[in-house]
Amino acid sequence: MVTRTEIADYLDGSFTTGGMTRTQIIAAAGQHGAPEPVLTALGLLPEGMYANLRTLWPHLGDVPRS
Repeated sequence: MVTRTEIADYLDGSFTTGGMTRTQIIAAAGQHGAPEPVLTALGLLPEGMYANLRTLWPHLGDVPRS
């Protein structure tokens, strides 16, 4: 099971240059070695811009905190 903590670990430092799209978020997680379940969970995000990590959580309500 994927957790928010795990997602945050794979996206650490990814929002330092500003907002990111879903595609950019998935790519950043992949570059940090995220396994397929994490990438699949991130694929559930709706299209759009995300200003920071916190803006992901309302869209990933089924993903537990830890």
